[in-house]
Amino acid sequence: MNTLSARDHDPLNIPDSRGLNLFDCDPGLAALLKVYLPAELYEQWLPTWQTLGARAGNELDVLALSADKNPPKLLPRTRRGEDIQSIQKHPDYIALERVAYAELGLAAMSHRDDGTLPLVKYALTYLFVQAEFGLCCPVSMTDSLTRTLRKFGSPALVARYLPSLVSQDFDKLFQGAMFMTEQAAGSDVSQTQTRAKLVDGGWQLFGEKWFCSNPDADLAMVLARPDDAPAGMRGVSLFLLPKVRPDGTRNAYRIQRLKDKLGTRSMASGEITLEGASAYLIGEVGRGFQQMADMINMSRLSNGVRAAGLMRRAVNEALYIARHRLAFGRHLIDMPLMQRQMLKMMLPTEQARSMFMQIATLLPKADAGDEAARKCVRILTPLIKFRACRDARRVTGDAMEVRGGLGYIEEWSDARLVRDAHLGSIWEGTSNIVALDIARAVTREQALEPLHQHLSKVLAEAGLPAQSQRLFEGLLQRTVARLATVASERSDEQVRQAGSALYNMATAIFMAWEASHTPENARRLALAHLLLQHKLLPRDPLSPEPAMTPEVLSSLASERPITLAQAMQLLPV
Repeated sequence: MNTLSARDHDPLNIPDSRGLNLFDCDPGLAALLKVYLPAELYEQWLPTWQTLGARAGNELDVLALSADKNPPKLLPRTRRGEDIQSIQKHPDYIALERVAYAELGLAAMSHRDDGTLPLVKYALTYLFVQAEFGLCCPVSMTDSLTRTLRKFGSPALVARYLPSLVSQDFDKLFQGAMFMTEQAAGSDVSQTQTRAKLVDGGWQLFGEKWFCSNPDADLAMVLARPDDAPAGMRGVSLFLLPKVRPDGTRNAYRIQRLKDKLGTRSMASGEITLEGASAYLIGEVGRGFQQMADMINMSRLSNGVRAAGLMRRAVNEALYIARHRLAFGRHLIDMPLMQRQMLKMMLPTEQARSMFMQIATLLPKADAGDEAARKCVRILTPLIKFRACRDARRVTGDAMEVRGGLGYIEEWSDARLVRDAHLGSIWEGTSNIVALDIARAVTREQALEPLHQHLSKVLAEAGLPAQSQRLFEGLLQRTVARLATVASERSDEQVRQAGSALYNMATAIFMAWEASHTPENARRLALAHLLLQHKLLPRDPLSPEPAMTPEVLSSLASERPITLAQAMQLLPV
């Protein structure tokens, strides 16, 4: 049973989590960061994570609620009639920008050679997004644009723009964006109609872009088709579009209007007309999508991290309510039905967290030229984008229900989390498009076998009890074989099922491996066993739920440690 606190005696009986440290209240986060990071790097960043956790649960959350209620406005002209194409942002959103870009350096961190691993950045993002989701889109696009520019841009372009992109001086730094979507070319990029014309040795862009987030960014990556290029994907090229030309004049494109969105209301998204805008070719003519694919993949990974963060914030809120609200003489968390509900929210939340930490660990190896690691990242990234972003919609909705009627009220965080969560499975490719991309990673890039080898290695290192090991190995073989068959036979209608199975299998293995590094607590092995039981093995929907002792159920739902023996009780038989 939980001990009563002063808040429990509040006659209103309405728990308010404002002021909760979102790092300290999440014991699993610190434990996993210790597993995945070198000890000295963990100790170096621990104070920053703790401080950010405190701010995310208080100051930043207040700013985010305000920014959500005060969306940006388009100011096309000054009162004198000057064409300024300016977006007026609420001061609270600007305050959030200062924290993300200048104080934390989230967009610049990956582009400095200071030994900071990608996981540090993603851990910071994971905490920041628990307060503010919308701003994380421009931050991610800036980060990804910088990566693409460095990989494919000319030395002259890199020298001109990189210093501003990696700056943490708020008054001088550049923000980035991606202008890809057109009315006739959404997911089907081969239908891109925006034209690129070579005039006196320079490129000019003409056309309409239909959904452009952060539309007043200093730099944007744009897909367009040169006048003499062939139809289809082979004609699409990638260009860098500056907001301001080198001579200081405003570039020739117009923000027609801003979108009235369900979520991410704090951040501007708009429609843009390109009217001969000056731009710079990135890489080779006709290889625009291939060059932009890396940028999209990094944005998809960021989407997965953000989905994981949204789910954890939802779980934090639900846990706080369940631990502090009394009903029928008991805390909600002591009621078995609530315990099962909490566990159902925790499972996908922990899956997404393990997945992004594994990908972040593979990224430095991939960037250093490890081909197997690159292929693993290539297939794991659409997996997390496909599955975690869909899971976030359900987890945030279930967490809202724990707060009851108040969860539906916009004064609390729940409604905003639900609205924002729906975006992840749309941007950077809808679920169907991303599921098909999983199959392409298998057939075109032969990424499945390297991933199979990686998962087998991770599983071997987990040192599981023999009975558990056999079950994991058998299911891994079946899961990989199933996706290989679906991809090779182009059974598109089966790719979502096969992709979900691989996601569930991979995350179960990752969690089992993590458990081996925390021998004092077998909680993650228990969660892995539950994944096998509920996601990968056949079950009769009319049969009773598998037995779980009250002690184990209570400990799992309350995030208390459990023993290896207790975890083995959950092994499917």
